[in-house]
Amino acid sequence: MKTLILLRHAKSGWDDRAAPDFDRRLNAKGERAARMMGRHMRDAGIGWDHAIASPAARVVETLAAISHGYGHAIEPEWDRRAYLAVPAMLIELAHMAPDDADRLLLSGHNPGLEELVLLLVPDRAGDSLRDSVEAKFPTASLAVITFPVARWADILPGAGTLVAFTRPRDLDPTLGPDAD
Repeated sequence: MKTLILLRHAKSGWDDRAAPDFDRRLNAKGERAARMMGRHMRDAGIGWDHAIASPAARVVETLAAISHGYGHAIEPEWDRRAYLAVPAMLIELAHMAPDDADRLLLSGHNPGLEELVLLLVPDRAGDSLRDSVEAKFPTASLAVITFPVARWADILPGAGTLVAFTRPRDLDPTLGPDAD
């Protein structure tokens, strides 16, 4: 059994409009959401044996805040191919994970992560978790998908089971969408 844990970066700011997208940093709300998600992961027993992450500043800062909340450092394999990656690239990265790791944490960006969940998990009537992902995969959200396989290279579209989907607002309503 392989478990793929998908984590979208936390909310970032646009304070410096001249800065490249890659260099955008977390805002205060994103920092708070990431720490809370780290505590949730710890309390829910969501752990990882290997991690792959986009090296974009907002992902680096998200993983640092998650680590702080979790109480254990995340030491990912930083891979530039995960930056704004499409689902095919994210699957390729997962396929390359070491098979002795049963739980892979993959952290990056939307729309790729949301589309990846929808590709890996079949659309079945009454699947409220998948429906929630399809509605929106907000910043700092976490999806956990299991696969009945022994090798990462064997995970295929439509073969996963979404066992958890947690948004920051599920943990603290003040971390929900901003009112405009």
